[in-house]
Amino acid sequence: MSYSDSDSSSSCGGDHKNFKQTTRDRLLYEMLRSAKTGDSKSTWKVLIMDKVTVKIMSSSCKMPDITDEGVSLVEDIYRRRQPLPSMDAIYFIQPSKENVIMFLSDMSGKSPLYKKAFVFFSSAISKDLVTQIKRDGTVLPRIGALREMNLEYFTIDSQGFITDNGRALEDIFGNDESTSKGDACLNVMATRVATVFASLREFPFVRYQAAKSLDANTMTTFRDLVPTKLAAGIWNCLMKHKQTIPNFPQSETCELLILDRSVDQIAPIIHEWTYDAMCHDLLSMEGNKYVHEVPSKTDGPPEKKEVILEDHDPIWLELRHAHIADASERLHEKMTNFVSKNKAAQIQHGTRNGGELSTRDLQKMVQALPQYSEQIDKLSLHVEIAGKINRIIRETGLREIGQLEQDLVFGDAGMKEVIKFLTSNEDASRENKLRLLMILAAIYPEKFEGDKGLNLMKLARLPADDMNAVNNMKFLAGGADTKKSSTGAFSLKFDIHKKKHAARKERTVEETAWQLSRFYPMIEDLIEKLCKGDLSKDDYPCMNDPSPSFHGTSHVTSNSQGAAAHSMRQRRTPTWARPRNSEDGGYSRYFFSCMVMVINPYKGNYFPQPCLQAIHHFVTFFLISLLISVYKINTCFTNAPLDLWFFAQMLQNAFKEGIVPLYFTIYDII
Repeated sequence: MSYSDSDSSSSCGGDHKNFKQTTRDRLLYEMLRSAKTGDSKSTWKVLIMDKVTVKIMSSSCKMPDITDEGVSLVEDIYRRRQPLPSMDAIYFIQPSKENVIMFLSDMSGKSPLYKKAFVFFSSAISKDLVTQIKRDGTVLPRIGALREMNLEYFTIDSQGFITDNGRALEDIFGNDESTSKGDACLNVMATRVATVFASLREFPFVRYQAAKSLDANTMTTFRDLVPTKLAAGIWNCLMKHKQTIPNFPQSETCELLILDRSVDQIAPIIHEWTYDAMCHDLLSMEGNKYVHEVPSKTDGPPEKKEVILEDHDPIWLELRHAHIADASERLHEKMTNFVSKNKAAQIQHGTRNGGELSTRDLQKMVQALPQYSEQIDKLSLHVEIAGKINRIIRETGLREIGQLEQDLVFGDAGMKEVIKFLTSNEDASRENKLRLLMILAAIYPEKFEGDKGLNLMKLARLPADDMNAVNNMKFLAGGADTKKSSTGAFSLKFDIHKKKHAARKERTVEETAWQLSRFYPMIEDLIEKLCKGDLSKDDYPCMNDPSPSFHGTSHVTSNSQGAAAHSMRQRRTPTWARPRNSEDGGYSRYFFSCMVMVINPYKGNYFPQPCLQAIHHFVTFFLISLLISVYKINTCFTNAPLDLWFFAQMLQNAFKEGIVPLYFTIYDII
């Protein structure tokens, strides 16, 4: 999605708002500061939150920020609290029935806990709950504000957020026949994603990954419709925002693309070789907190120090998305340049050729020490982290594993290479072997059917829990992909060269400067196409009907209410029966015909009769099976049973005479 100003139509690659800063400003100024009214400007207040809103606040603001806005105490709404009748309270809570009951119990009666309450809900509140609040006559005079903040997401950096659904993977993609948990999870997601656009004052084109059509006998599952359902939920919330939020855009300003994990199962599993990813993969970090040892100031043992790797660190901000090899080189250059330009650093590192320090040198060193100390600490921290990461890569043989992972993805390696690696690297870590098998399962799901997967897990010496994780990969596969197997329609192709089974296409335009940097997530391609206006409107339809001026083209969406859920159990109109000018993408223009005949070189004495009969039965069975499939899907024949019988007899007679159909041709009937 684009974070461009809502005053003008957004475009990919334009200026971005600092998402985290926008959220912080809304919480501090739009919410906390607005509670400073009248004589209460110099009065300290109590901030009361629930478990969700505490996480929302802590993801964007620090305690000093909150204190600066006049908050002296932060409380949990579900904990027993001390009455403070002389202080005002700010409630930042979810609009749930339980929270409203707790709020009313705090402020009702003759002895409320606080003098006045300023209530801010994280998302839209129902009319029933508003009525319940209005019904209590003792509470209404004590309410200073009652507003919907529409801010219920969790920022992770300057341009990212999460909805924090810890069980979403299980609830949505699990093997549970009941969809109630999945629907509830999607409703929460839709509400929270919609509040992102409320904060940014953006109204998006809502595009989503369409459910893949399989065949007439395949039922669409709940997992197939996850993007469609989520898109519909977000769209409904956005329609309410247009009507209720002041200054909310009335026309589209950006694009929202909704995908599920089936679009790319490999990206979260494969080793990512950027500095940020390596830190989280290889170091024992809790979130963005890194603990390292520093020399003791009292000449004692080293002391542990916690550091938060966030956007306020300029070095982290510059290097986090760089390849680890690139980051290491740039850190070395930074350290070299810093030492060569900084007087105090030169003196400390002994680059003055051992001469005595002059008074002028001492003065410059003292003047540079405070700034020098801060800069050298940050630089030394990242040099230490990069060195530690490179050491772990060498000791664990991660480069070899990473090479095999990427070879699998790009079709340069297969089952043989995985078995060879597992056999010769028994000391590889459990996590690395599990990643390897999960990538293999995403590319070759048929390799894990029956006892094949069990044998692989035994070879890798992985426990049953890991086997479940590998087997569960099939629940994340797209509908169309899961049906592709060797049991499908036979393809009459005689390729003498074995084709690569690749999950990614090589990028020939870009030359990778660093080893193990050729992998890219599929979403990168999708976003590039979206920005260029080249994203398929059939595979990624739009909930709203865009104007022709958007991206210079008109999005083909005949239904402004969004694509309806299509059940594969409903028989669709055969494509052959549609008018020639029907806008069906051209699928009605073709019919199959077995027209090309050749003289059979194997007739007579060239081949033994049993072999000839085997070929005869195979070709006959294949052609009849294909015709039955065509008839089943498109009802290609007017009198299908008679036509199939006649065609089979004709084929048998032709084969006896030495004439065999060689291949099928496709004719355009236009």
